[in-house]
Amino acid sequence: MDVAGASAAAPRTGAIRLERISKRYRRGEAEVEALSDIDITIEQGHFVTLFGPSGCGKSTLLRIVAGLESQTAGVISLFGKTPAEASRRKHVSWVPQSPALLPWLSVLDNVTLSQRINRDADREPDPDRAPQDAREVLSEMGLAEFADARPTQLSGGMRQRAALARGFVLGAPLMLMDEPFSALDELTRDALGWHLLDVWERHRKTVLFVTHSAGEAVLLSDRVVVMTPRPGRVQDVIDITLPRPRPRDIAERHEFVELVLEVKKRLRGQR
Repeated sequence: MDVAGASAAAPRTGAIRLERISKRYRRGEAEVEALSDIDITIEQGHFVTLFGPSGCGKSTLLRIVAGLESQTAGVISLFGKTPAEASRRKHVSWVPQSPALLPWLSVLDNVTLSQRINRDADREPDPDRAPQDAREVLSEMGLAEFADARPTQLSGGMRQRAALARGFVLGAPLMLMDEPFSALDELTRDALGWHLLDVWERHRKTVLFVTHSAGEAVLLSDRVVVMTPRPGRVQDVIDITLPRPRPRDIAERHEFVELVLEVKKRLRGQR
């Protein structure tokens, strides 16, 4: 199913192209089919969310896009490159569920770690990648005054904001986010959603995001890809027609509530 919304006859373009992606693996003597015939195109600068039940293969699909796992069948193109080539050129940034900050480094040093590791890559200018100023991104995330603090001095939400800042600082055109707010309480999770939206509006990276929250998917996304239970398939693609930038009262509006209900209905296979 084409997330870009083009007709079947139209040429397929996009930052991310997944064509007939399937994934099988062995568990003991049994073969498990995790994903089946995933077909998605995502345009550059769009924020797209994978939404579906636990175990449907959302995170597996994200890892395949990142090049961390291989698909059993199908073809993936990231800005015209294979996942391995896109990863080698530092065109993919990964934001995991856990912040994974090194406790002996300051927040600033954690955020700039990827830049230091990839210093050799930065010696050759890449028109598709633009590393960001770390202090500026920390300021955008509301962490400017904590740049010299250690991760243990931060709250859980602040640590996750630092992880998001690290993802943006690399300057990769594609950001893959695997349920980055799942371990947070509801109030902190809502606040981080707005932080992410505010920074994303400034940088407009292409984002593929995984969540179990219909409200979070609607708030953040241009489109929501609803997946079936295992083996994960694309059940539906829902265009999120809410204005950008999102008004701060958007969650109280009728159209937001209707879209959240629609996402949940599609998950149940209803229209």
